[in-house]
Amino acid sequence: MPRIRCHYLDCIFLDEGYCSAAAVEIDPDTGCATYSPTEDAASEEDWEEEELEEWEDDSGEEEDDIWMDDEDEI
Repeated sequence: MPRIRCHYLDCIFLDEGYCSAAAVEIDPDTGCATYSPTEDAASEEDWEEEELEEWEDDSGEEEDDIWMDDEDEI
């Protein structure tokens, strides 16, 4: 029987890095259709608005300035 290496960390079928489901359905567009998160996995409701805002991309101007400074030193 083939073993399927799973990259999900919170799937109920995960067993030492391999899928333990009796049958696995893979959709080429969306990935594993058999995936089921564990009950203790964080849901979208657990994330606060503040935490998500920290990851938003700024205008990028500051990053460009940093790279320009590095080029001037060369």
